[in-house]
Amino acid sequence: MSHLTDEARAPYRRATDDLNGPNSLEALVGENPSRRSILRNGLFGLSVLPAAALAACSDDDGGPVVTVPPPTPTPTPTPTPPPVSYAIAFTPVAANQADRVTVPEGYTVDVLLKAGDSIESGTPWSGSFPTADQAEKWAGGNHDGMEYFPLPNTDPNVGGLLAINFEYPDFNILMNGSYNAATATAEQKALALSAVGIGVVEVAKGSDGKWAVKAGSSYNKRYTGNSSYRAGGPAAGLLSGSIKGMLNNCASGRTPWNTYLTCEETTDNYLDPTQPEQNYGWVVEIDPLRELAPPTKRTAMGRFSHENVAYMANSDRRVAFYMGDDSTPGCIYKFVPDRAFSTSNRAANTDLLDYGTLYVARFNADGTGEWRALVVGQNGLTAGAQDPGNVSQSTTPPAPTTVNFNNQADVLINCQSAARVAGGTVMDRPEWLTVAPDNSAVYCTLTNNSRRQVTDPANPRKTNLHGHIVKFVEDGNSPLATKFKWDIFLLGGSPTLAEEHLKGDIKGDPFSSPDGLRIDPQGRLWVQTDASTSSSTTSVFGNNSMYYVDQVTKESKRFLVGPVGCEITGLAYTQDLKTFFINIQHPTGDWPVAGQKPRSSTIVVSRTDGKPVGA
Repeated sequence: MSHLTDEARAPYRRATDDLNGPNSLEALVGENPSRRSILRNGLFGLSVLPAAALAACSDDDGGPVVTVPPPTPTPTPTPTPPPVSYAIAFTPVAANQADRVTVPEGYTVDVLLKAGDSIESGTPWSGSFPTADQAEKWAGGNHDGMEYFPLPNTDPNVGGLLAINFEYPDFNILMNGSYNAATATAEQKALALSAVGIGVVEVAKGSDGKWAVKAGSSYNKRYTGNSSYRAGGPAAGLLSGSIKGMLNNCASGRTPWNTYLTCEETTDNYLDPTQPEQNYGWVVEIDPLRELAPPTKRTAMGRFSHENVAYMANSDRRVAFYMGDDSTPGCIYKFVPDRAFSTSNRAANTDLLDYGTLYVARFNADGTGEWRALVVGQNGLTAGAQDPGNVSQSTTPPAPTTVNFNNQADVLINCQSAARVAGGTVMDRPEWLTVAPDNSAVYCTLTNNSRRQVTDPANPRKTNLHGHIVKFVEDGNSPLATKFKWDIFLLGGSPTLAEEHLKGDIKGDPFSSPDGLRIDPQGRLWVQTDASTSSSTTSVFGNNSMYYVDQVTKESKRFLVGPVGCEITGLAYTQDLKTFFINIQHPTGDWPVAGQKPRSSTIVVSRTDGKPVGA
């Protein structure tokens, strides 16, 4: 979550050859090289007899003898290239407070898409403030989660679609002065709402090796806070028939059928408070190819301050989607659709996310855990239920509140209360989750909770300024499991800090406030940070950064450092892992264009020798 958002919402991927096969001339001669005659009346290039017939033809039978020329030497086969190595081998970069993106030697950084750049055809930002109609076609602000999707008939390593979240406006390029939703004009509201939502852009690698957005592509599309959306699932009837906008699009995810899941990290429309609150706080499914349903808010996945979505699938095509509620505190959830997804018919998955069971995680003190169903009539979810409230922030428990869960729609609309009633563990701002490629583990970043006063085994520190990462393993590595085992993977902090409870246990390069999180297809864990940009924090940790963390040794290596004032968030990549797309959110200095106002941007990181990133 951008600190700007936090402040603003406070008020409210076969080819075979059969050359020189067993019936080829080369093979026949190779079997009996002394045999020099071939069929009487036989002609080269038309036919040959099998080896047994050739053996019955004598060289001195009185007939003409055909001399077989020596065979053409078989070309020396091209050596098989050595397997590609993905082992981490980069030299970590030092912590710094420079106003640039720092990467290891041998890597390049290019800016791909800045706030205010054109997505749909139009005039990009040129230094003057736009109209809402103009900004509606731009890349929005505070770039966050993103996913890279393949395109039909396109090598995915040189071109595809990038779907990018825009969490919050870069107001410095939109309007003069600050934004006040209470007094904003209709045009100002439309302008602010134009800069949130998502953008889908076609990107391609040029002959010079540089990536760029393909201007004018029919795939380029903006979905903004002014666009219209529909709702699906059990609570759809309680939402507006046509919903105005989505916003606070923080982190994201995807489905196995290659749709984009963008997450609303707010349960109201703080940019336009006149809109009904229940219309916001949902996972929104969008098809980048625009083949399936229109953008739909999937209510069966619950309403809360969504961060990202990560999925686990099994060989039976059953899938679970893991989600975090970036609240202080919030719970961890998973949603399991009722049926398997189709790998052969995308359209069959159109409504898959509307039917299923939502669960909340309970972390027990003995290292076991359970998924408690958030289903009306189960786990205390009845009329007159007592919500214990926020039990972590004060040693004096708050007074419980009564919540009526009369139907499943009530449970989903009031999901945060339902989770607490059902006994879910309130965590220190659960943000990104990621699933190991072999389903062997799920990780979640708990960014921080500076006001926690009551601890528990899964959240062991009071005044948790630097956050931690929890790891859990589903029973049988199954997405359908209802039980799991868990432990604290690592605690953020630095051994240089005076306070013992803030030192953490990171081996290698220390960091604070883990946020973005992703295990790539080769099983390498990447962590991005969203720590305070105050001088007291940057003097210890430097600017916000991105790290590789070894899952066995837990050693951390700093891979990238961002410019002044930014958060590092969002990670997508090509299938060969030679191109990484990373977002730089809310920089405050003189980046990315010297002499211009700072703008949130998507960058491209690659190696100069063409090898995979990180290797």
